[in-house]
Amino acid sequence: MLKFLVDEDMPKSTTQTLRSIGFETFDVRDVALRGKSDDEIFAFAQGNRAVLVTADMGFGNLLRYPLGSHAGIIIVHYPNEMSNVVVNDNLREACASLSENEIRGNLVILEPGRIRIKRFK
Repeated sequence: MLKFLVDEDMPKSTTQTLRSIGFETFDVRDVALRGKSDDEIFAFAQGNRAVLVTADMGFGNLLRYPLGSHAGIIIVHYPNEMSNVVVNDNLREACASLSENEIRGNLVILEPGRIRIKRFK
């Protein structure tokens, strides 16, 4: 089963949303990573074999975070005007519709009305 690490640029409620559907979920704010570098957050995620859930488009850099070199990265790319409830509902639906193989080692980008997956070959 997948584990998740929720980055600090996501709503705090995202952690509870993922836990409520049965996933083991860490939050950077709860594991002493608040304000830490992307490299430290990425290292924690990989050390725990956790999929990183973030709004930071920098984690989409395939040269820095090559496909297949991590447990998975989900970038939640929504306008700031969207409510936390809508963002979390869409993330919940995406996690329900995607298989572990579609997430593990891949880059998943969630946008309103669409899911893009860059797959490790």
